[in-house]
Parts: sequence; structure tokens; C-alpha cells
Amino acid sequence: MNTHKALQLVTRDDDGVATAFREDVLRGLNQEQKAIPARWLYDDAGSQLFEDITQLPEYYPTRAETEILKEQSSSFAEMIAPGCAVVEFGSGSSVKTPLLLSAIDPAAYVPLDISGDFLRASAKELAAKFPSLPIHPVEADFMRQVELPTGVESVPKLGFFPGSTIGNMIARTAVDLLRSMRETLGEGAKLLIGMDLIKDAEILEAAYDDAAGVTAQFNYNLIRRINRELDADIDLDALKHEARWNDEYARVEMHLVAQRDFKFTVAGRQFALAKGESLHTENSHKFNRRTSSMMLLAGGWEPQARWLDSKERFSLILAEARPNRSAP
Repeated sequence: MNTHKALQLVTRDDDGVATAFREDVLRGLNQEQKAIPARWLYDDAGSQLFEDITQLPEYYPTRAETEILKEQSSSFAEMIAPGCAVVEFGSGSSVKTPLLLSAIDPAAYVPLDISGDFLRASAKELAAKFPSLPIHPVEADFMRQVELPTGVESVPKLGFFPGSTIGNMIARTAVDLLRSMRETLGEGAKLLIGMDLIKDAEILEAAYDDAAGVTAQFNYNLIRRINRELDADIDLDALKHEARWNDEYARVEMHLVAQRDFKFTVAGRQFALAKGESLHTENSHKFNRRTSSMMLLAGGWEPQARWLDSKERFSLILAEARPNRSAP
């Protein structure tokens, strides 16, 4: 097996807690609308819960994206030159990755993920499926520029960002991430990115508030993580999971809504939630053709091709990091 040990690029304190996690939680709890970046939903338990979500009947994005990856494999082979290094941002369990790797002829695979144990387990499983492919897992916060492993610097890069994770970010953060990806991969690199499409609010809200309550547990797990890692005492029973479609911003929002007034402590600091007040934990922005193109162009990526599933619910877009221009 050619899997290399992951590079430790996540800064942790003496207790093993990611320092950025503590900073983001404390900063978010001090805001008028309390909010925590969605990336912190994905510790090992959260990553596994999300994998469970992708199997739910209400959660269509994974099935739609998988359909595109299967049906368009020949198109990917035509448009993506062989011998590239596939760099997957937020690789998770890499369930969709084998479909892409089988369609093209890559020289290496570099999965990036903030959840180290989950990353290494997934990389080991993928290495068994592709024993001749060099795999270099990197534990990293991909929201910032990442230093790629030695050996892939001079190889053409294909960024892979499936699942519409870009939709979890507000526009400013999403553009910053796309620019950071451009810096990581370099000019001339390509990016294959998933973007979910705008559709009926009922379908969207059900996808984030399933009947079995798995998404609710995914949301509650963030509180369990805060309590465990940041010496907090947030009463989970005082919070209720809620998914809302916000038409003005074209996004589904996940909230944890206080069912009563209560106070709590996080990392030695006191906070409070009033009944009806919420902790905003995730956005999932939805796109159309124009807004997806504008987002990519703002981040330094020029769209080259796009594919939809048969029900036109989801899109995969191939873009290229062209030279920066100040005018047409």
C-alpha cells in the first residue's frame, strides 16, 4: 500500500483541541445571532453521521451526484488529462472518489480532511481498491492554503470538491476558499466541484430535517463536541433542531433553537440563550447557472463544462484556473 502518513497541519493545544475550534466557538457565541462555522460539525462522530445522512431517502444530493459521476465518466476522461494528481478537499469517506479515479488515469490521490482518524481510515480503504495508486492523506484545514506533499508539486492538479460543500459558506467565505484552492493547486489546474440547485422549499427542508432524525443528531453532535472538548455544560435537552429555507439568500439554514431561557459555560466563559433564540450551525446555499458561474469566476476559476443529473437537481462543474486578468 502506498498510503503515506498524514501531515499534521491542524494546530492543537496541549489537550489536543484544535485551537481554531475554540476560537470560532467563542467568537460565534458572542455574536448577536449566535453561529458556529459548519466545518466543526465534522469530527469523527459527525463525519460518520453525515455518511448516514447521505443514505437517507430525503437526502437526494449524494444520489444525484453519484449518478453524474457514473453516467459522465467518458466525458471526464475526455476533458481531464491523464497523469494528474487528484486533490480532494474535505474528502470524508471518499465514497464518490473511486468513480472519478476509475474514470480518469491519475498519477496520485491527495485527500485533505480536518478529521484525521476518519481521513486515514478512508485512505486505507481506498488504497485497497487502487493498490498501484500513490495516496497521500493530509490532515489539514482546507479553508486555508495547504502545502501539498512532496512528489506532486510538478504534477498537473485536479481539485475535487464534491457534495456542494461550497454551499455551506457565505459568499465571501466561499470566494476566499476558491481563491485558496487556486493557490494550493496553481495556475492551470482544474477543479471539479459539486453545486446543489435551487428547487422547491419542501424538498430542500426535508433533506435537512429527515423523518428518522439523523440530521438532528448530526446537529446535536456539535453541542456534544463543544461540551466534551471545550469543558462546556450546554443543556442539549433545551435545544431543538430546525431546518429553514431562506429565500432571500437561496439557502437552507440549520439552527438549534432554545426551548427555554438558559445559561451555560464554554471554556470558562458565561453565555445565555433566550427562549426562541437560536444557534445557527449550517448554511446550504443553492445555485443556478448564473450564480454558480459568478461564484467560480470571483474565485479565479473559469467554468469549462457542467453536467446535471437526470432530474436536474444537482450540478457538477469543471473549471480551470486561468491567468488572472484585470479586463476582458
